[in-house]
Amino acid sequence: MRAPAQVGSALGRPLGPAAAQAASRAAAYLESLQKPDGHWCAELTADTTLESDYVLFLLWLYPPRNGEWAPEARPMLDKAIQSILDRQLPGGGFNIYVKGPAEISASVKAYFALKVAGLPPDDPRMRQLRERILEMGGIQATNSYVKVNLSLFGLYPRKFCPSIPPEVVLLPFNFLYQMSSWTRAIVVSLAIVHAANPQRPVPPGFNLDELWLSGGSPAFRRDEHLLTWHNFFLVTDHILKWWERHGSKTLRRKAIERAKEWMIEHLRYSDGLGAIYPPMLYAVMALDVLGFAPDDPLRVEAVRQFDNLMVDDGERFFFQPCFSPIWDTAIAAYALGKHDSASPALGRTADWVLACEIRRKGDWSVKRPDTEPSGWAFEYVNEFYPDIDDTAMVMLALSRARASDPAAQEACQKRALDWLLAMQSRDGGWAAFDVDNNWNFLSKVPFADHNAMLDPTCPDITGRVLESLAAHALPHDHPAVRRGVEWLVKHQEADGSWYGRWGVAYIYGTCFALRGLAASGESEREAHVLRAGEWLRSIQNADGGWGESCASYDNGGFTAGPSTPSQTAWAILGLIAGGDAGSLSVQHGIEYLLENQRPDGSWEEELATGTGFPKVFYLNYHLYKDYFPLLALDTFRRSQESEARSPNETAGSGILAPDS
Repeated sequence: MRAPAQVGSALGRPLGPAAAQAASRAAAYLESLQKPDGHWCAELTADTTLESDYVLFLLWLYPPRNGEWAPEARPMLDKAIQSILDRQLPGGGFNIYVKGPAEISASVKAYFALKVAGLPPDDPRMRQLRERILEMGGIQATNSYVKVNLSLFGLYPRKFCPSIPPEVVLLPFNFLYQMSSWTRAIVVSLAIVHAANPQRPVPPGFNLDELWLSGGSPAFRRDEHLLTWHNFFLVTDHILKWWERHGSKTLRRKAIERAKEWMIEHLRYSDGLGAIYPPMLYAVMALDVLGFAPDDPLRVEAVRQFDNLMVDDGERFFFQPCFSPIWDTAIAAYALGKHDSASPALGRTADWVLACEIRRKGDWSVKRPDTEPSGWAFEYVNEFYPDIDDTAMVMLALSRARASDPAAQEACQKRALDWLLAMQSRDGGWAAFDVDNNWNFLSKVPFADHNAMLDPTCPDITGRVLESLAAHALPHDHPAVRRGVEWLVKHQEADGSWYGRWGVAYIYGTCFALRGLAASGESEREAHVLRAGEWLRSIQNADGGWGESCASYDNGGFTAGPSTPSQTAWAILGLIAGGDAGSLSVQHGIEYLLENQRPDGSWEEELATGTGFPKVFYLNYHLYKDYFPLLALDTFRRSQESEARSPNETAGSGILAPDS
């Protein structure tokens, strides 16, 4: 579907010029946020589980003295507790995404944190929280992370926690590397802690007995059918618990030593283990049980990197799960480059990202040992974990930005392109950190209820990689491109959408699948493209925008939510990539963005539209609301200008690539 030369507007002005003006304001706002060295890094926020885990961490670092909290811990403890209480729901519980329902694991973590900090159980807020927890199944309904964490303080029976044996690092077939990268870092550090069975002290008389649901079993539930992977791993867990008591102590020491070496090596080349909150926390605990003194330089640095995730500005206190400089910088630069390729901001950005290229072999090289290192991580320094999504996005940004050393940029782009091609999985798609991370039976182990045991290929990343390859002139008939296109077509949902693993959710996946297909030369008349466009138009909200709830992951399909700037931008970008730049749906979506833009050029967005672990952990990227609408407005503007210049040439061409 093609647009006429000028699409009208309910605002009483042509949408093309209005979109151009709004894009200019958005670009100016985005440029004002750029750091002097050329990068962007906005706050990245999540839910109260981070602050609750911080209370547990403080209890680990500062054991009670004479039944009281250590004085040096109290100021930070009080800030964490207030931060948690500020987000308690009217019904008493705690959620894992804004406007979401109470969730059992987040609620139990919060109850533990509040009670151990000194809030009395008969406090109305505690009483209401406790009632909500019991309604949701009690403490035994929480996930494995909660149970393992509480077991370290004797607050949950270890026999009902999943075993996390350090011997996993000794298993053949690169077993450790069949787990997702984030699980890998957690498992190694937590296995060291778990093996020590530390049983750290809590205040005298402290327990969580009131959270146990009467009649509920703490044991793992078996599948009804006897021969399932889940049942197999439950039997294995019993064997591992026997091994912990009676197995070879020599082998256990060897495993702990190997795990220690792995962890320390990874610590030396990142801003904390894995540069993300959970393994960074467990790494400090692991160093502690391994005997590293509080003033040991390695442990001091591990604590410092963890504390860097804290935001404490006098008015707000919370933890970020990690930093997002590469991601924010790449998307901001790409959006600005689409708006104005001559922007002076872009040269500084190109120089900055070139300096961040990873030239060390990381975990990915276990499966790709002969590939030259390249790529970019999500965080500032995380050399073992460049990821495919960030690398593809950086390559898109570099296609629009020019560094001060053109030869260095060209060499870097060639390395990164080769790396992206090497990281294509056998099925034709691309995952986040690894190739062929698809031992699906691992998702049945008792510890896997964080829903992130694997790193499978997914539509959003596959689409972005295809778009990146096209931006660097890889021909449409290249075998990698054709395999990627075939993978996307094969994995389209029955309703015409695509699943989004790293953004909420089907709108995100559909947007980037369509952009990847368009960039790869796919015709807008293909049935799968037409069905995707029809699906996007069918879910538009009455206000002209698009919105989707994180509940989509729980429900296994699109679940409508209030309109947001980022999700509206994704829908518009997807529709235009599919050849629809002029429908009423696109017009109303552009009007939504225009009407909701603030005077400074930014937008407001409260809801989470980023995904960490589906069903478990969600993210608020605080620049999504700004650089994606800028990209959508500019893409729309360019489509209008293209029609105005040469309507006969573009009409019926069959392809509208993302950069057209």
